[in-house]
Amino acid sequence: MERSTFTGGVLCFLWFSLLAFLAVTFTFSLALPWVYAAFHRWLARNTYIEGRQLRFDGTGGELFWKYLLWLVLTLLTFGIYGFWLFNKLTAWRVSHTHFADAAPAA
Repeated sequence: MERSTFTGGVLCFLWFSLLAFLAVTFTFSLALPWVYAAFHRWLARNTYIEGRQLRFDGTGGELFWKYLLWLVLTLLTFGIYGFWLFNKLTAWRVSHTHFADAAPAA
């Protein structure tokens, strides 16, 4: 059985951290879905599970409308919806993460 590994570097992680900070600061968090999707593409590209590389096919544009809805629901419920937000975002991320050598879903 092959080992699972991660090959990403700290400089790239710092770059994504800077992008996330800028997205929150200068776009009032509206660009955050694109940074989030790009970050998870990078994570998948550098992650190997038992020798099989991961692939992430989610996009910021796809996440944007869900993100806006979740943001509005969180504001309308005075933060209570935020407890569900982690699960919603995780479910979206996992549904777009696959093994790179697997056939794409139709």
